[in-house]
Amino acid sequence: MKTFRLLSACLALTACATSRTSTADAQGAGTGVAAPSTVQLYAIDCGHVQSSDSGSMADDGSMDGVGGKGIIPCYLIRHPKGDLLWDTGLPESIADMPGGLRPQGSPMHFELPRKLTPQLGELGLAPADIEFLSFSHMHFDHAGNANLFASAKWIVDADELAAAFSETAHRRGEVQNYSALEHVKPLVMEGDGPYDVFGDGTVTLHPAHGHTPGHTVLLLKTAKSGAVLLTGDLWPLRESRERKLVPTYNSNREQTIESMRRVEALAKDSGARVIRQHVIEDFTALPAFPAPLE
Repeated sequence: MKTFRLLSACLALTACATSRTSTADAQGAGTGVAAPSTVQLYAIDCGHVQSSDSGSMADDGSMDGVGGKGIIPCYLIRHPKGDLLWDTGLPESIADMPGGLRPQGSPMHFELPRKLTPQLGELGLAPADIEFLSFSHMHFDHAGNANLFASAKWIVDADELAAAFSETAHRRGEVQNYSALEHVKPLVMEGDGPYDVFGDGTVTLHPAHGHTPGHTVLLLKTAKSGAVLLTGDLWPLRESRERKLVPTYNSNREQTIESMRRVEALAKDSGARVIRQHVIEDFTALPAFPAPLE
C-alpha cells in the first residue's frame, strides 16, 4: 500500500485467432511531415528518478536501503504507415517545479530536464501528428503526458483498460494524467497473442501482465540493427532481470514471474536486444536523440 500512496501523492502534486493481429488503420501526419522509408526508433529522455531506498522494487527484501538512479524514457517509433509513441514519461509540469518533485514521505526524487513536446518538435512533430499511442502500463511515470495525445489511436490491453478507469484508480487520483483517454474508443488488445500494430510484423505488442493487470512489452524489428525489445517495468532495476526481482506493489506476483519467462523466450526466439526501460546504461547505449536506431 505504501507504493500506491506514493503514486497518489505524485499524481496530486503534478495535477496541472490466438494472435491479436488487429492491424491499426494509419493516417497521414497532420503537419505533412514526411514518413520514413524504414522503421526507426527514437529514444527520448522523459525524466530522471533517484531513490534513497529501492526496497519496494524487490519483495524479497534484497533492495531494502539500497539507493539508485534511473531513466524515464519515451520511445517514438516511426514507420512508413505512421508514428507510434510508446510511453509518454513524467508529466511536463514537473519541468516547471524548482528542484523537481519530491513526494512527501517518499524516498524518490523526480526531475524532468526537458519536456517531451519540444523534443518531438526537433523532428518536426507536434502531439497531433502522432497517429498511434500505447503504454507499457498506466503508472504516472509512463503515462504522465497521455492527455497531450488524445487524438491518437490508443492501443491498450483489455485488462489495463479496465484497471485504468476503475473505481480504485479514480479514488487514488491516478486518472488525471490520462483522463482525456477515458471517453475515446481505443484499439483493444484481447487474448494472449501479439498485436501487430502496422500489419507487417515490424512492431508488435505482447502481453506481460503482473506489474499491472495489463502490462505489455514491445518488439521492434529494424532493417539495420535487428530486433529490439522494450520491456516497460518488467525489470525496473539493473538487478531485476538476473535475480527475477518482483516489486512489492505488483498486481500479481505469479503473473509477473510467468511474464518474465515468456518475455525471455520472446527475446531468445527473436534474437532481440533487451532494453530494461529504466536502466540508464540500456538507454544510453541507444543512439542519442535526435538520431534514430534503424
